[in-house]
Amino acid sequence: MLTLDPRAIDLPTLRRLWAGEDARLDSAAMERIASAAAAVDRIVAGGESVYGINTGFGLLANTRIPDDRLADLQTNLILSHSAGLGEPLPRHVTRLMIVLKLLGLGRGHSGVRTSVIDALQGLLDRDAIPVIPSQGSVGASGDLAPLAHLIAALMGHGSIDVAGTTMPAAAALQALGWEPLSLGPKEGLALINGTQASTAIALDALFTGERVFGAAIAAGALSVDALKGSAKPFDARISDLRGQPGQVRVAGAIRALLDGSAIVGSHARCGRVQDPYSFRCQPQVMGAALDLLANAARTLTIEAGAVTDNPILFPDEDDAISGGNFHAQPVAFAADTITMALCEVGSISERRTAVLIDPKMSGLPPFLVTDPGVNSGLMIPQVTAAALVAESRSLAFPASVDSIPTSAGQEDHVSMAPNAARKATQVARNSAGIVAVELIAAAQAVDLHAPLTTSTALQSLHARVREISPAFETDRYWAGDMAALQAAVLDGALGTGQNFLD
Repeated sequence: MLTLDPRAIDLPTLRRLWAGEDARLDSAAMERIASAAAAVDRIVAGGESVYGINTGFGLLANTRIPDDRLADLQTNLILSHSAGLGEPLPRHVTRLMIVLKLLGLGRGHSGVRTSVIDALQGLLDRDAIPVIPSQGSVGASGDLAPLAHLIAALMGHGSIDVAGTTMPAAAALQALGWEPLSLGPKEGLALINGTQASTAIALDALFTGERVFGAAIAAGALSVDALKGSAKPFDARISDLRGQPGQVRVAGAIRALLDGSAIVGSHARCGRVQDPYSFRCQPQVMGAALDLLANAARTLTIEAGAVTDNPILFPDEDDAISGGNFHAQPVAFAADTITMALCEVGSISERRTAVLIDPKMSGLPPFLVTDPGVNSGLMIPQVTAAALVAESRSLAFPASVDSIPTSAGQEDHVSMAPNAARKATQVARNSAGIVAVELIAAAQAVDLHAPLTTSTALQSLHARVREISPAFETDRYWAGDMAALQAAVLDGALGTGQNFLD
């Protein structure tokens, strides 16, 4: 089990948490949490009006709540904000969201009791994952609705998926032997203010996109051999002169994949001077995409361990300051750049497929089938890839610039980070499907160059593709091959074997 220090979270740790590794906060975090909870008790006892502790919320911030109704205030907050709609968040995303909530609370500036931490940790330990609607947050004042659904489940409302079986939350708590959670002063607001839903969804898109990116690099290298394209554009001297770090890294990865290819050697002295941009400009395009993904990774890593609720407590001074750390604009921008990067990963992949199936461009049989006419070959898989590119482009309009006022104008500028992050996950899936089609085309084209062989590294990739999608001479039902290859891309089984964001 990972022991987490919320002040020292890095990307490899987040990747392990995304993959479902068990984790809990370290002892120092628990001490900080207890200290902040004690500060809340002192503030309440002192009688001062402090937002979120003994006042209403949003436009009602100036309404003082009597001490004997503070528990009702927190309970009503959770119930009133449990107003999401849409399909549930994927189980692994909700699990990551819970871990991120623990990290934020573990900084010791939120004021929840350790018993609340124990309740959240219990969800992870018992594989009890609340069912959380994916729609309803605008990503400012925190991811209010998704986080409210998380806490409402611990209070006996909504549904919980216990080890794969979904049941009413009250029944799940009883089956787990737990009492419904009761909240103290500040706790409801501490739990639902925060960017953890947006950040979890965006990290899901980032890590999925990293796998898609790796598969696209491998597919692009295989396509170079499939076209009998030149390896010269990947010369290190070219990229070094430009100096863009992503370009340098991508060029090196493609060089390594093509190293030792007999196909490359077979046309070393051919008269062909330049290949289409989708082949020779891979370092420039994919490198720029990698730089965007790396910047998004930096932002999301910082956000994962950040204090993003409100007000923020400073226990040493018994001070509580209302600010705006719950505003998820950094997450929104990061998610939108993930979408842009992965949209282009898919776009350039589809162009390579289009070249390979076009006999005028590739010199290969039409649609890569040796008996064209009666057989359509890869005509329609490429159409599917084009459709996915078009959908991704429509999703690439940035959600982060689409603010809309809420809460009677009190929250008059919002980030739309959850929308941005959900779009990024869809584009990641679309691009995985596009790369799957390219892998089919590239593998088929390489087969047509026999007895010439590609490099050892690409032969391994070719073999993995062929385990899922055998070579073809006549038409067959394509959807199964495409879906299986898309799944393999998403699982990380068809990449280069490296994490490009590390």
